[in-house]
Amino acid sequence: MKKLFSAMALSLFATTAMADEKVTIEFAYPYSHLFDVTYEKIMPAFKAAHPNIEVKFRATYESYEDASNVILREAVANELPDVTMQGLNRQAILVDKGIAKSLEPFIAKEADFAKDGYHKAMLDLGTFNDEVYGLPFSISLPVGYYNMEVMAKAGITEVDQLPKTWDEVIDTCGKLTEAGVKNPMFWGWNITGNWFLQALMWSQDKPTVMGADFQLDEAEGLTALNTMKSIFRGCDMQNIEWKSALASFSAGEIGMMYWSTSAVGAVERSMGDFTLVTNEYPGIVAGGPLGLPAGGNSAMLTSTSDDPKVLDAAWEWLKFITSGEGAAEVARTTGYMPPNQAANEIILKDFYSQNPAKATAVRQLPLLRDWQAYPGDNGLAVTQVIYDAIEGIVTGEYDDMEELQTELSEEVQDLLPAGS
Repeated sequence: MKKLFSAMALSLFATTAMADEKVTIEFAYPYSHLFDVTYEKIMPAFKAAHPNIEVKFRATYESYEDASNVILREAVANELPDVTMQGLNRQAILVDKGIAKSLEPFIAKEADFAKDGYHKAMLDLGTFNDEVYGLPFSISLPVGYYNMEVMAKAGITEVDQLPKTWDEVIDTCGKLTEAGVKNPMFWGWNITGNWFLQALMWSQDKPTVMGADFQLDEAEGLTALNTMKSIFRGCDMQNIEWKSALASFSAGEIGMMYWSTSAVGAVERSMGDFTLVTNEYPGIVAGGPLGLPAGGNSAMLTSTSDDPKVLDAAWEWLKFITSGEGAAEVARTTGYMPPNQAANEIILKDFYSQNPAKATAVRQLPLLRDWQAYPGDNGLAVTQVIYDAIEGIVTGEYDDMEELQTELSEEVQDLLPAGS
């Protein structure tokens, strides 16, 4: 009997030890100024639900381009994190190179997991060959930010008076300049992934790429370039780095800012004493945009571990942050929208009525279109070529938009895969 008792005690001790055994996973994400507070809010609930899983945070990525470059280098050095957050338009290369793992085996084990609960435009970007590799974490759309005290200097005191087209934005810039405002407007040309170029293309219901065909050589491409030139010249826009632009707007120095809804939370936490209003993104013509690119990021499993416990722990973390309360914290702490309907419609039922600055993007959800990737191994190089060209419009280096359209289209097309 004594031996039996000892054996039972030993077995119980072993079971308890296994239950208490910590599993550590490593995690990396971009944009610390946006997401640090989000993960700080998520962690207590995750630890309570999974006390045996320790999440080790790596240094944050500077941008989505940086996230891609870092993860590609880490793959070569065999130093990958278990879970990485990547821009929606940067997932394909990780799948093509075998860095990201399919999530289908984990999803299949979930009794109550529903793929159709995620916003389709985002989930589609993480689906390759009918298998899910990335679960969307956050949705952003471009919106207008307005300092209503500055806008009053242009005679705009009500939301329905805010500009609805880029021509109206330019007209407002003129009035603000006449009223002594030194920097009336910032338009986020330098946001990651040429997102605002794609916004102007989708505004005309035109994709930037079709297969491996760069569409900027079409009529809509010239309209997009001319619209940018008109905005930059008409508003005498300063060529400032995007973090400086956000800081200047938050300090009350810029009247109008066109940027991702993702920054609403950051602006609210740092803004000076003024009234912030966000409103729908202006259109090229009256009636508004016909579409807008879905920004945001997705969680991908990149673990190189063979330990099932580590892989299961990584899945638990990935699943937690992209669904339910984890996803709801995205909306509460940033300006992003959660990726699934449960968080938006149930958990956040009254949130947007109480936080109108964060509700603008929700109203624009019917406009959601793909944030397109440039196919092939030169995707990051294409992004940089386009970035440099747009900066040339801002600085005045390029003035003939038809000439720029031809040069840019040829240079980009040469970088894309042939025969598509």
